[in-house]
This record gives sequence, structure tokens and C-alpha cells, in this order.
Amino acid sequence: MTDAPSDPRIPVADRAAVQGWLQPPLLDQTVTETLARAANRWPDREFAVFPEAGRRWTYRAFAVAVDRLATGLLELGLNPGDRIGIWSPNHPEWLLVQFASARAGLILVTVNPAYQADELRHALNLVGMRALVLARQYRGTDFTGIVRSLVPGLGDPAGARSHPPALPDLEFVIHLGEQDEAGMLRFDDLAAAHADGAHLERLAAAQKPSDPINIQFTSGTTGRPKGATLSHHNIVNNARQTAAVLDLGPDDRICVPVPLYHCFGMVMGSLAAATAGSCLVFPGERFDADAVLDAVEGERCTALYGVPTMYVAMLEDPSRPGRNLDHLRTGIMAGAPCPAELMRRLLEELHMPEVTICFGMTETSPVTFQTARDDPPDRRVGTIGRVHPHVEAKVVDGEGRTVACGTVGEVLIRGYVVMKGYWDDPVATTAAIDAEGWMHTGDLGVVDRAGYGRIVGRASDMVIRGGENIYPREIEDFLHRHPGVRDVQVFGVPDPRYGEELCAWIIPHEGVALDEAQLRAFCDGAIARYKIPRIWRLVDSFPLTVTGKARKVAMRQMMERELARDVEATVVGFAAGD
Repeated sequence: MTDAPSDPRIPVADRAAVQGWLQPPLLDQTVTETLARAANRWPDREFAVFPEAGRRWTYRAFAVAVDRLATGLLELGLNPGDRIGIWSPNHPEWLLVQFASARAGLILVTVNPAYQADELRHALNLVGMRALVLARQYRGTDFTGIVRSLVPGLGDPAGARSHPPALPDLEFVIHLGEQDEAGMLRFDDLAAAHADGAHLERLAAAQKPSDPINIQFTSGTTGRPKGATLSHHNIVNNARQTAAVLDLGPDDRICVPVPLYHCFGMVMGSLAAATAGSCLVFPGERFDADAVLDAVEGERCTALYGVPTMYVAMLEDPSRPGRNLDHLRTGIMAGAPCPAELMRRLLEELHMPEVTICFGMTETSPVTFQTARDDPPDRRVGTIGRVHPHVEAKVVDGEGRTVACGTVGEVLIRGYVVMKGYWDDPVATTAAIDAEGWMHTGDLGVVDRAGYGRIVGRASDMVIRGGENIYPREIEDFLHRHPGVRDVQVFGVPDPRYGEELCAWIIPHEGVALDEAQLRAFCDGAIARYKIPRIWRLVDSFPLTVTGKARKVAMRQMMERELARDVEATVVGFAAGD
């Protein structure tokens, strides 16, 4: 009788260093091969549903549409390795572009729909983008108008203008509208091309899993957005491993209200489904709680994705109590910590007993830690789970030494998940990935003796008040226990005496009357005095990113302006003798 293998996810000798299982094995295949195998194995099962747009595809029908669009893109003169961007919310065409660009050997560049002119110019020029697919508008932003402002003379007769200096590499602008646009191509015309199967197969045979396939923009910790470059091997395997933790299969239907431009949507969503034969349901082009609940109920979804603010909105939607959501069993919450009360409601009211928590970053494809479907609720609230298969993780101090279990340090990641690098930025790449292949995440965390990780904040978010290091997430987790607190964000603001002071923005539950005195009393005697915020604000909402994450930078800037006005008013009042 042989002993069972030891669990590599359990730290040894109290050192905060862990390694994932080596099962399931890594796949040696491209995005193109992933879709082809799914279409061969599950041809008549539904792959994608867009209720708002009235579009449905089986795996077979989607693969046919992908081949036609891929041929249309190649007929423009695009070549394997060229960069093609998609600037759009969650439209059916987004999904087609994702897989058609891979089929043609192009590198897909995902562009945040929130970008404005300067951000778009930076993104396109950084990667040398030859083609851009865009929606006509989104949330009041005129996408076609922005492009025209950057490309004066777009649509002028050939030879009438030289390459525009603002976007020197951009040759093809493809819009999703039905009407003609001067100087732009209609997406539907390209998607109607006659598929050149022989050519596509030759291109597929030349593709390698190690080839770059996707560039996603991330600001990292500082500076202008950088292009995290991911390979087929990165994202196909991360999708497969994430799907395995969720136990996704052909009978599962995944509701995906998160944006496709982010790894959450396009890797953990569309690619994960393709590795498992599952069906994707995209409720609409933007998050709307009622539309998501419609989709979950009407399409009998078994899995649901979202960030905490999305789940809170769904739970508090007036229509939710009367809906039949009994088909739900699992899903993913990511992007922010899950408060204990929210987890309880997910389990009891959204019928998601197997919901999991994911942690990662764009530069790691993205998922590196995930709770198991059968982890107890306290593990799904207080931790990010254990390290993913085929991934190594450790927590280090400022000197790069592995710390003891339970000690705070920077989380480092190594393995197949680590990006190829930042596009055309070797300096930033070298700063992020060290000589031994470890990705320095910039996240501060701990690993306990059972191998579960916990994130205490970003290194850049840490507040230093009078020499004390304070991690805002610890205080947020504590304040979430207050029965009247729906959501909370804690951050530092400048202070002339202590260097920084803590500020807390609180969103109360509907109908709850909260005030600063109640919140302070809740903290007194429960947490150290220096961790109690000095500044409190009760608000209706937080400024959010497109993915639903709270924008602490924006909150900090707003508070700095407010506090500066208060100081100015005090000085003026004193000078006037008030």
C-alpha cells in the first residue's frame, strides 16, 4: 500500500510558498483548435445567446460564422501577427471577432469601451494596430466621432491624404452599424465573405500555442496603460482550469454580465465555455440587474458571473423575490472581497451553493487562486482560495525573502499563467517579471498554514498614518459586518500631522439611517484606534470602472479637493475675523 501524495498546496516548514496540483494536465492547443474541437464534439448544442440582440448560435453555426469573418478580414490584406482591435460593449460581434481574429492568426487587442480620444490614440499607437472594429456609440460616447477626430480626412479619396500622424498604423476602421460610414467598412459585409477553408486550415497549422493572441491594457500599479501580451497557451489553459474548478460541462449555461473586453468575460467566460461545451448567455451590452435576472430565469442558467456590486444590485432588485432562479448552482465572484452577508445571501437567495471566489490579474491570464465549490462559506468570504493547478505562489518581504505563513508581504506568481510581457516595453516587463520568472503582482497578502490565500490590499493602497502601516481592505472587511452597511471603501488622504488619514465612504442599505457616530461606536473597542477612519462620508454610489470595480483614485481626488476647499474656507474665515 502506497501513501497518498502530499498536497503541494499546503505550505511546508511554515513558509508562505505553495504550488498547485499538476492535474488536469495543461492543453497544448490554440484558441482556433479549442473552438474546432468544441464544434466537432458538441455541434448542435448552443454556444452563445444574446437575448437583447435576439441572436443565438450553436457551436457548429458559430464556427461557420467565424470562418466567414476570418476570411473577410484576411481579404482586406491583414496578415497573421497583425493587431486588430475591438472597441465595443458586449455585442454578438465582439464574440465573433474574438474567435475570428484567432482563426486568421491576428492578435486581438481589447479596448476599454470607457476610453476617450487620448486613451484610444495611446492604445492604438502602442501596439501598431492595423484594424479597429468599433460600435457606433456607447453610453453617450460617439465612437465613430472620436475616430474621425483622430483621423481627419477619413473617407477622402485615395491619395488625397497621407497617413494621419495621430494614428499612423491604422488602415481599416470597421463599424458595427447598418448604414454606410465614409472611410469605414461595414462589419456585416466582412462577415458575409465566402469562407476560404483551405487557406484557413493552412494558417491554423502554422499557429503555435506559444504565439501571442491577445493584448489587454492594464495600468498595472502606475503610469500609462501597458499592453499585457497573452499567448494561446496562457488563456486556453487558464480558461480550462477555471472551468474545471466550476465543474462546467455541456449542460451548463453561464450568464455573463461582465464585459468581454476584460479577462473575466473573454477568458473565464467565452473561452472557459468553449473548453467545456457550455453555453454563454450575455444579458445585454451593459450591466442591468433586471436584465441579468431575466436572462438567468429565462435561459435557465446554471452559473452566474459578477463582481460584488453586481450581485448586490441583483439581490436588491425589486423583481428578484418572485423569480425562479432554482437552476443556478455555481458561478464566480471576483474583482473585490465578498462580505459575509453577501455570501450568505448568494447561497440562500440566489441558490448558488457552489459559487467560487477568484483572484488574479490580467498579467496572469488572469486566475491564480480560486476557492473550491465545496469550501465552507467562511473560506469563501475570508480567503481567495488555494493556488490553481500548475501555478506557484509565494509571499515575500521587501528583500525578496519568503515570509512565514500568516505574515503580510507581496504576492508573487510563477507558471504557465505569466504573460509573455508588456507589448514593446521591455523595461516595464523586466520590472514586473524577475529573472526567475516570478510575476510581482503588487498585491499584499498572506498564505495560511492550510494554503489559503488572503489579500489585504494593493501595495499602492497601503496607508501610512504616523508611521503605522494600515491595510484598507482589513477595515473594509470589518465595516461590512455592520448590518446597516451595504458597501464600503476605505482609502488614505493627505494629512499635515500624520502624513495620511483614513477616509471611509459608506453606502447604507436602503431605508437604513446611518450616521458617523454609529459607525465610530461600532469601531470603538473592536479595532485599533489608529485604524478607525477620521473622515466619513455617506454616499449613494461609488465611481466605478466599466468592470464594476470601485475607483479609489477618483474618490481620493474628490476628497482631496473637498478637504482643500474646507481648509481654504477656514483660512478665509479666520482672516475675515469670523
